[in-house]
Amino acid sequence: MKFAAFALAASALALTATAETTDSAAPADDTAVAAYTVEQAKAEPENWRAVDPERLFIFNTNKGRILIEAFPEVAPKHYEQFAAIVRSGDYNGTKFHRVIEGFMAQGGDIRAINGVGSGLPNIEAEFTFRRNPAEMPLDYPIGNRDDADGGFINGFPVATRPLWLAQDLGNETIQSWIPHCPGVVSTARLGNDENSGNSQFFLMRGYAEHLDKEYTAWGRVIDGQDVVMSIKKGPDGTDGVVAKDPDTLESTAVAADLPESERPQAWVMRTDSDLFASQITEPGRPHVCDLPAVPTVVAN
Repeated sequence: MKFAAFALAASALALTATAETTDSAAPADDTAVAAYTVEQAKAEPENWRAVDPERLFIFNTNKGRILIEAFPEVAPKHYEQFAAIVRSGDYNGTKFHRVIEGFMAQGGDIRAINGVGSGLPNIEAEFTFRRNPAEMPLDYPIGNRDDADGGFINGFPVATRPLWLAQDLGNETIQSWIPHCPGVVSTARLGNDENSGNSQFFLMRGYAEHLDKEYTAWGRVIDGQDVVMSIKKGPDGTDGVVAKDPDTLESTAVAADLPESERPQAWVMRTDSDLFASQITEPGRPHVCDLPAVPTVVAN
């Protein structure tokens, strides 16, 4: 029964790694933040943003801890459901049952361990979101602000229709989405059913453009991408299914639910700061997923 459940779960992410998948972007690992300290982050609010503990998800795996920051504004229904499952404890003991090198690590198959699943309804797709550039501008546009098709908002990579297009069409809002860069957290679903996401998620280990606007991305790993990269992968020729001794998501929590003395605290470099702009040394107009991860410092 367990193997059958794994086989069903493997089909939840209907796409596989393709030639468009790349692991060239710098992952969010500790080397990216070695020059910065918690003390510096606390002392420089113009350069660092404290992560809201309500948006900070803690994934404790047998390989180590992963910290995920959620972005409710881009996928509010997904944030609500995943936060509820994280809080419920239903993820405890679930497996990373499908892991493909250079692509992603999939987990969250609650049905495989309890036989019934999350007990929550499937979530309507939120592949893209509409943003008012006056209220939610790109903190760091790649290229000129009027024609930028990518950049950062609150440390998250964002792809977008250009501002000039919305202005020409007389629209107040622009279609935008989170691209599937390394470290992005997204939602698995069943086959071609766009509205079948429920509890399963996947953590990106490379960039996969073919997933953009096809799967709902709702967060990103801000600490522990080295753990994501260490999760046991499936054998070649199995579509990533880890049938023997998969790694385990041992427990989860929302940081806000822990006593202040026990919860991790995180600060992300502000992507609207001069300090962040000074980090960008790539010439021309690189794709947002080809830029280094936004630095983060963590206490606890």
